[in-house]
Amino acid sequence: MSERLTFLAVHAHPDDEASSTGGTFPLLQSQGVRTVLVTCTNGEFGDAPGGIKPDETGHDPDEVAALRQVELDTAASILRIDRVVRLGYRDSGMVGWPQNHHPSSFWATPLEDGAARLAEVLTEERPQVVMTYNDFGFYGHPDHIQAHRITMAALDLIDYEPTVYFNAIPKSVFKGWRDRMRENDGISEHPEEEENDFGTADDLIAAIIDVRSTNEMKFDALAAHASQISEDSFWMKMGREGFMATMVNEWFTRERNPRGLDGVVSDLFAGYR
Repeated sequence: MSERLTFLAVHAHPDDEASSTGGTFPLLQSQGVRTVLVTCTNGEFGDAPGGIKPDETGHDPDEVAALRQVELDTAASILRIDRVVRLGYRDSGMVGWPQNHHPSSFWATPLEDGAARLAEVLTEERPQVVMTYNDFGFYGHPDHIQAHRITMAALDLIDYEPTVYFNAIPKSVFKGWRDRMRENDGISEHPEEEENDFGTADDLIAAIIDVRSTNEMKFDALAAHASQISEDSFWMKMGREGFMATMVNEWFTRERNPRGLDGVVSDLFAGYR
């Protein structure tokens, strides 16, 4: 009997699973792959209902965390994720926020503690493919960076080597999205704008996953995180039809490559099936 294929993604907050792997999760599940989500924090310092920010009156971190757990359950069900593991760390907030230094924050958690807990999950599930963020956390959020760190440390604690991917958006795609947002806003030029450099060089992309068959689920999962992803967000402003036409791929770079893959693959389990 062949070994069952398992995909495990390590994400920082409730809603991250939908934004960068919301098409991949149900696609793999439809192919018979077991899917596992590890969510590192409770998301206490996201927005409260009504868009109330963490430094504004009426923001209750515990209430926000409770709401985001419900949203996560809904999104995970939509994405048909087989197992959700909550590490339960406290959200660290954005770079430079005082919450970074709270003793229970994910950012302040000793690396060996987080790695050991994640290694237990990896040992239980033995995924052939693991996904998380790059060492910049994709966009510099402390919790994303810490998710990267504990994942890479945990991988050194287990007795085998899975293939490891980092989520990514090619620079060419990111530019297209940015231009589209400007066009929708009626703005032709931003002469003094400092461009965000979230994109990854196109030649570093190692996996392009066609998620057209599941991107309607991705849209619904994003919408389930309504406290964080408002109707004014980039995704929701597209509407369902626009989203279906635009969000046709998910992209990844490859960090660990025990199967010796070469070039760009269209299947995260290339080399395993």
